[in-house]
Amino acid sequence: MITHLKGKLVEKNPTYVVVECNGVGYFLNISLHTFSQLPSEENIQLFTHLQVKEDSHTLFGFSDKAEREIFRLLLSVSGIGASTARTMLSSLNPAQVRDAIASGDVATIQGIKGIGAKTAQRVILDLKDKILKVYDIDEVSLQSNNTTKEEALSALEVLGYTRRQSEKVVERILSQDSSLSVEGIIKSALKNL
Repeated sequence: MITHLKGKLVEKNPTYVVVECNGVGYFLNISLHTFSQLPSEENIQLFTHLQVKEDSHTLFGFSDKAEREIFRLLLSVSGIGASTARTMLSSLNPAQVRDAIASGDVATIQGIKGIGAKTAQRVILDLKDKILKVYDIDEVSLQSNNTTKEEALSALEVLGYTRRQSEKVVERILSQDSSLSVEGIIKSALKNL
C-alpha cells in the first residue's frame, strides 16, 4: 500500500525514525544498516514495507530497494518474523545476507543473534534458489570466493585469532577487493587484527 515515504526527518534512532510527510508523522522501524545510510540532512526518502496484522499496522523503512527485497524474502521463510529479519539486516548488510544465503554459508547466518542452526538451514534452503535467480548470481564464482575466504579464516585460526574476530576483518577486506588470493587476504587481515 505504501511503497515509499519522502519527507522531513523529525526523529532518528538506531531502531526507528519518524518522517513527516505533509503534516503527518510516520513511525518507521529500521535496521542498523538503514540507520548508518541515513543522510544528515532532514529531507529523506525511505522505501517501505507495511506489515498488517490483526492488532497492528507496522511500517518498516529501508534506505534502498535491495534491502527491502531481502527483508521481504526473509519474511517468506517459515519461522522468520519481521523482528528477526530486521535483526539479520542489522547484524549484516543486505549484500552479506544475500551472499551468505547464495553460497550456503550456514555459519554466517547462524552467527546472528537469535538464529539457530535449524533456522539458518531453513533460510538457506528456502531462499538460495530465489536469490540466485533474482540476483542472477553465478554459483561457481561464489563458491571459489567462499573457499578462498574459508582457507584464509582457517589459517588465521591456526595463528591464534578467533573466528568471529577474523571473519569481520576478512569480510571487510573481500568487500574492498574480492579478487585477492588466500595469501593476500591473510596479509591484509594480519595488518588489521
